[in-house]
Amino acid sequence: MILGIETSCDETAAALVTAEGVIRSNIVSLQADLHARYGGVVPEVASRRHLELVVPVVREAFAEAGATLDDVERIAVTQGPGLIGALLVGMAAAKALAWSRRLPLAPVDHLRGHVASLYLEPDPIEPPFLCLLASGGHTLLLDVRGYADEQVLGTTLDDAAGEAFDKGARLLGLGYPGGRELDLLAAEGDPDAYEFPVARVPGLDFSFSGLKTALLYVTRELGEKELEARRADLAASYQRAIVRALVARVREAADVAKAARIAVVGGVAANSELRAALPDAALAPLPLCTDNAAMIASAGRFAPVLAYPSYLGIDAYASR
Repeated sequence: MILGIETSCDETAAALVTAEGVIRSNIVSLQADLHARYGGVVPEVASRRHLELVVPVVREAFAEAGATLDDVERIAVTQGPGLIGALLVGMAAAKALAWSRRLPLAPVDHLRGHVASLYLEPDPIEPPFLCLLASGGHTLLLDVRGYADEQVLGTTLDDAAGEAFDKGARLLGLGYPGGRELDLLAAEGDPDAYEFPVARVPGLDFSFSGLKTALLYVTRELGEKELEARRADLAASYQRAIVRALVARVREAADVAKAARIAVVGGVAANSELRAALPDAALAPLPLCTDNAAMIASAGRFAPVLAYPSYLGIDAYASR
């Protein structure tokens, strides 16, 4: 089995996955309640919480799988990108566990981990395909040619799609995490009530900062009572603009790459309207959309493996 460890942001996660891609356990400890009072993730707070949680989470993963460290043949860990302090906690834990048993270690790119969520049982897909990776920190269009081979076709020039959802939710006075709250509220509103523009930039890139500013101006113009009355309509219209921008670019990229299949991964892949707008796409299972360790273990099946003790000197990275 492969032990996966993920601590790139505010989820402390550990999972055990077989070489065939069967998930034996997938434990995720959330910090959302801890960061809600600040309206977003505080890196230092997240790092300290990871220190408290990483060992209990790993133990729970073994308990759920009915396994021990003796059953592990490889350890996979998120190396980056992410919050550097948070990443270092997971890296240190993975190195220590691997070193203690002289196991090989596979450092995994977090973004490749999201793509690798599609390779897990019970419904794995095989490359090639076009992949939209949309999360709180990243929005990418990837031409996935192999299990560890992809080309970036487009990215965001400013805010990521998930960041746009979270900032929009904050402007509407919703809770944290904002993307989920906005999705729930949008179901009660009229998506055609407001016309929010989305910037059209050259190539296959994205831009969402102007959309966020447009929502800011609308909320300022409305009085407190009217804002409360129109909150659901605003949420629905704002969400519709983001989803339309994502879907349009995905369709364009599929034509450019001549892709026969489309896939969607990342936290934004859990959005109900996006999933409905791409009925022909391969969608990451809902439990694997947000950060988790099963996807890291899955990517560890295909990532370069470092032998004991060469991995002790590797470091985490905050960005690509």
